[in-house]
Amino acid sequence: MGAAGLTGAVRSEIDQALDDHELIKVKVVADDRDHRKELIRRICRDSGAVLVQSTGHIALLFRRSRIEKKRRIALP
Repeated sequence: MGAAGLTGAVRSEIDQALDDHELIKVKVVADDRDHRKELIRRICRDSGAVLVQSTGHIALLFRRSRIEKKRRIALP
């Protein structure tokens, strides 16, 4: 995420990255821990992704690709 925060362009890039890769890392720029957690919750809610792990400023997100031929991760 850029200094401007969670903009429409950032949401669009996250959505496209999730469709292309399914599992992505996002660096969330926020000094306050609670604000950072809220931003991650908003990203997950808006994108339909699931938070896999959060360490410091990095969030690992997963969402099954909407494009069937781009699905790379096999789920049991």
